[in-house]
Amino acid sequence: MDSDNWIVQNLNSALSTWDTKLTEIWGLLTQNPEDFKGGAIWTVMLNVNDGLKAIGYGLLVLFFAAGIVRTCSSYTDIKKPEHAVKAFLRFALAQGAVMHGMELLTAVFSIVQGMVSNIMSHSGMAQGVTELPAEIVEKIESVGMLESIPLWIVTLLGSLLITVLSFVMILTVYGRMFKLYMYTAIAPIPISTFAGEPTQSVGKNFIRSYTGVCLEGAIIALACIIFSVFAASPPAIGNPDLSAVTIVWNYVGELVFNLLILVGAVKASDRIVKEIMGL
Repeated sequence: MDSDNWIVQNLNSALSTWDTKLTEIWGLLTQNPEDFKGGAIWTVMLNVNDGLKAIGYGLLVLFFAAGIVRTCSSYTDIKKPEHAVKAFLRFALAQGAVMHGMELLTAVFSIVQGMVSNIMSHSGMAQGVTELPAEIVEKIESVGMLESIPLWIVTLLGSLLITVLSFVMILTVYGRMFKLYMYTAIAPIPISTFAGEPTQSVGKNFIRSYTGVCLEGAIIALACIIFSVFAASPPAIGNPDLSAVTIVWNYVGELVFNLLILVGAVKASDRIVKEIMGL
């Protein structure tokens, strides 16, 4: 609702910031890392990944030799056909994993991204514009100059909290995107541990952790969907006979409480994924 009142405009501005960040989150959850910011970051991470492959191949031989020493008690064990074939297959598969590690990570991300898109499309949720109810606008506009001073304080506090929560939430989502880049860049090093049986747990943990970071997008999407349903009805205005300060304070308090629930759920997405996957 349009208004010339500064208090109304300030609150609507804070709500507009929240809507903008929530819409940006929906866009980030459906965006591939190679398309983010024009793909410049992805290109750099690919170059880093290619550069680390040489180190990965060196570590591949080291982990393979260490695995042979740990699993074979004598030279006679190494000469046994079953041990030789097993060691050769492990080395070949590990080498292929280092060489095509990027394709492996991309495939995992595509599968999880399809899950996120499916969740969002089947939810039927659409991002709307949050505005102050007309009743509150009328109540604020009816207040005189002196009586509006407490309203300014409440408005400033409420707007500040809403804006801070908006940026905390979007920073969490950006943090997930940065983690995807970091996993992509460093991938050849942990993947090379598959060459040795004693060290293969490192590679398995890396793949599970990367899958967990991808799954954070699904948890964040679910949190936004649940919040959209939860906050579909505007916060209760209360008794219209109450003072404008009390009504606005009740409205802002309930609104901030709803936003805190969403921010908490978004920030806890990594912990929820770890509990689900047993990481």
